[in-house]
Amino acid sequence: MPALADRLKEVQVSASVVMGVKSRELAARGIPVIALNAGEPDFPTPPHAIEAAHQAALRGETKYPPQDGTPALKAAVQRKFKRDNGLDYALDEIIIGNGGKQVIFNALMATVNPGDEVVIPSPYWVSYAEMAKVPGGRPVPVPCPQNNGFKLRPEDLEAAITPRTKWVILNFPNNPTGAACTREEMRALAEVLLRHPEVWVMTDDMYEHLIYDGFEFCTIAQVEPALKERTLTVNGVSKTYAMTGWRVGFGGGPRALIKGMNNMQGQVTSGVSGICQAAAAAALDGPQDLVAERAAEYRARRDMVVAMLNEAPGITCHKPQGAFYVFPSIAGCIGRTSRGGRRIETDTDFALALLEEKHVAVVQGAAYGMSPYVRISYAADMATLREACARIQEFCRELS
Repeated sequence: MPALADRLKEVQVSASVVMGVKSRELAARGIPVIALNAGEPDFPTPPHAIEAAHQAALRGETKYPPQDGTPALKAAVQRKFKRDNGLDYALDEIIIGNGGKQVIFNALMATVNPGDEVVIPSPYWVSYAEMAKVPGGRPVPVPCPQNNGFKLRPEDLEAAITPRTKWVILNFPNNPTGAACTREEMRALAEVLLRHPEVWVMTDDMYEHLIYDGFEFCTIAQVEPALKERTLTVNGVSKTYAMTGWRVGFGGGPRALIKGMNNMQGQVTSGVSGICQAAAAAALDGPQDLVAERAAEYRARRDMVVAMLNEAPGITCHKPQGAFYVFPSIAGCIGRTSRGGRRIETDTDFALALLEEKHVAVVQGAAYGMSPYVRISYAADMATLREACARIQEFCRELS
């Protein structure tokens, strides 16, 4: 058999995908699994977005779409950036991708040369590091411990930047911790980045509207306009509007960068489905009341999950400011043995034993660059979350 490319040896399969496969295997055997491993809203897509897609199909918008996005969606994105973030992007400074993931991948492929470094605060979304490796880049994780609220400190960012640094990736509210930066904290990071004009800045703002307790979101080009000329602001409709399967993300950035990203996209997927783009435009331009209503529901879920997890022996759980994840420490469970006989030496052991014995799927913190933690999504209804947390409590009580 012919050999596969060497680069595959460096790129790992997403841990959340692996846990999803294991969950489905158990479910196929008739075992009732509660899957809290995926980062996917459980709410439906807004009806007006679905109707816009229907009307677009009826109008015949089923042909190849413009590679960088339809004029209607790019204009909606332009308005969104201005309305929500105070950022002015020309239409040729905006690109539409097949989800935020493709926008990020396009940017890295268009800029990273072999040996270039990509600075990533840790814990981080699993795909950042793996995508950096594909063009030959080297991910440089910067630990952001819980005692600092899982946030990046300016001095740690400064220490991580070298002459080989090509990108710094920021993601607040964060996946997997839910941590978010205040304007003052973002300003401190911006001061560091201003001292390194050769470094690109990427900010993944996918969870910007999922914030709680009066927290005010900000993005780095908004806080420091001098960085806008080398910042890629990434967002999408997946999390805010529960449109993960529509696969629509977008980015705003310098014209030359967007042009390079569009070139990459043209060789991989070309444009995003015109029907999906119509739905995304309707979501961005339509009523926004639903966003706040759903954020309030997520907050109630967060509060219950945090309280119940903190009652589980061996677990301590922070209260995040945003997103729909908690990232509890399981340090008190390490070195113990489950009722089923599995020795818990790592957070991976914990996640596997929890799935096998209590049929709750979570993702090990090692996948996000920090142990011993697990990521738990609370994008599920209250009854499901209550049952899942009760099973986790029982699992922990049974450890010996």
